[in-house]
Amino acid sequence: MASLKEALIAYVQEKYGAPPENLWMRYPNYAIFRHADNGKWFALIMDVEKRKLGLPGNGIVDILNVKLPDPFLADLLVQQPGYMRGYHIARGNWISIRMDGAVALEELCRWLDESYLATASAAQKKKLRPPKEWIIPANPKYYDIQSAFAAAEEIVWKQGAGIKKGDTVYMYVAVPVSAVLYKCLVTETDIPYRLKDGPVHIPRLMKIRRLKSYPPEQFTFDILGKEYGIFAVRGPRGIPAKLSEALNAPGDSIQ
Repeated sequence: MASLKEALIAYVQEKYGAPPENLWMRYPNYAIFRHADNGKWFALIMDVEKRKLGLPGNGIVDILNVKLPDPFLADLLVQQPGYMRGYHIARGNWISIRMDGAVALEELCRWLDESYLATASAAQKKKLRPPKEWIIPANPKYYDIQSAFAAAEEIVWKQGAGIKKGDTVYMYVAVPVSAVLYKCLVTETDIPYRLKDGPVHIPRLMKIRRLKSYPPEQFTFDILGKEYGIFAVRGPRGIPAKLSEALNAPGDSIQ
């Protein structure tokens, strides 16, 4: 049966393709893992004498060093069994986690994933973030989205900053409709396109596929303001949890 150390190394190599690197001749069992694009470390495995960690007994214990995104989370974890302040990496939000069975493999993998994201480059963080929900305006003055979706389930649309493939967009159709009419899945992004015509500027496009249509009286501009605190839809923006629940509530889609 593989040890926790062996299992964790296998997990890192399978998920992130990052091999262990042994950098110190004096410490042949120390292994670091780093990002391929920015070279930053996201984990360090060490074998340390128990007495140096303030643990009872003699012998050696393996520890995993990871960086957390939130100092308050680090403060909370080090109060739990198996967790401690970063050994020899005390700066920032680094913590050390015992790999002697005090912490389960699932938790070790969870915090290693958090460290990978916390130390990733901006471009990599954008790729790694979970899918997000947006509300996006559609102005009938410039484009008849209702006719477009009547003709096809998938259309191209101006891509807003921060939107990526897999996100969900809710299309708010402006005056004279003034309501959210469609729930769509972003199926493709970063489609090259150049258009600048007066106030209309479109540098790139995305593909969106209609998943659901709403009655025009269900999510009107007035309801968005009074019930969900949305008083303007001038560009892509996130939505509050209460509105997300309402938009995703079971119900038949209208055609």
